[in-house]
Amino acid sequence: MHDSSASVSNLSVPFSVLDLVPVLSGKTPSDSFKNSLDLARNCEKFGYSRYWMAEHHNMAGIASSATSILISHIAAGTNSIRVGSGGIMLPNHAPLIVAEQFGTLESLFPGRIDLGLGRAPGTDQLTAMALRRNLEGAGEDFAKSLMELRAYLSSDNSESAVRAIPGEGLDIPIWLLGSSTYSAQLAGILGLPFAFASHFAPAQLFSALQVYRESFRPSESLKEPYSMACVNVVAADTDNEAEFQATSLFTTFLNVIKGKRTSLQPPVASMDLVWNDAERFAVMQMLKYTFIGSGAKVGSALSEFVFNTGVNEIMINSHIFDHNERVRSYEIISEYASGRIK
Repeated sequence: MHDSSASVSNLSVPFSVLDLVPVLSGKTPSDSFKNSLDLARNCEKFGYSRYWMAEHHNMAGIASSATSILISHIAAGTNSIRVGSGGIMLPNHAPLIVAEQFGTLESLFPGRIDLGLGRAPGTDQLTAMALRRNLEGAGEDFAKSLMELRAYLSSDNSESAVRAIPGEGLDIPIWLLGSSTYSAQLAGILGLPFAFASHFAPAQLFSALQVYRESFRPSESLKEPYSMACVNVVAADTDNEAEFQATSLFTTFLNVIKGKRTSLQPPVASMDLVWNDAERFAVMQMLKYTFIGSGAKVGSALSEFVFNTGVNEIMINSHIFDHNERVRSYEIISEYASGRIK
């Protein structure tokens, strides 16, 4: 069995995968799920530590709405890589349901499940209302819902009138995810690992990491702060090929800015005819931590990022249209990380 805990030695920290389960133009979600399983199997072979999927709703280009079901699909088709949520949007769910679902996952795949939690809706306001029925206090109640969820997973809950079966007493690592300082501070106070969404919301990365470290209190699960940052990477055998493949990522974020919901589009020869200067600036602001190029170029940039941020782990989103090129991107990163590319 492959050792998925092996760190990416040349870059000094473990590397992991964020899969947005993209729906490709002209393809179906069923195709996306097959691609994700193939990618997960390859990333396990390449030495990545964990494979996370994020909860999104009402998005034509993302098929990960039923996140816990997809986690089961990926975990069942792999052997050792940790699989989890990056994340479950807790305000969308009753804490008991989350405890039962992840208790079931941990019971099926012991020692391999991560529960990453976010407090955003993962969608637009209208869809959030359809999910929750009532938006009042949804985000504000995050800390309260988190406490309730942790209680259900605790062995101390065995005498309670309401219990999570399965779930109760299981060791399921809980991560708090965020794009601001709120979750960073809460993670620190509770002594939980923290993951920052710098792949689309880079502005508060350094302030959030500082707040997390300064507010950290040791807990039963974590003695020292443990932080992870997610970044975009498009790696290819040449810089030119990587820049070509990256146009799909640029188009995706351009469509987000324009409020257009589309499937993941194929790359284009040039973005000059696709966006104007203001749109380009807005996209590049969101994609500040995006690394594009050959293995040596991307690897060097990732090493610098790790040095500057002091994060303990990097999570990589490679939003690439061609599935084989996407797999290759993760392979190139692993080659540099293991020292096979200088």
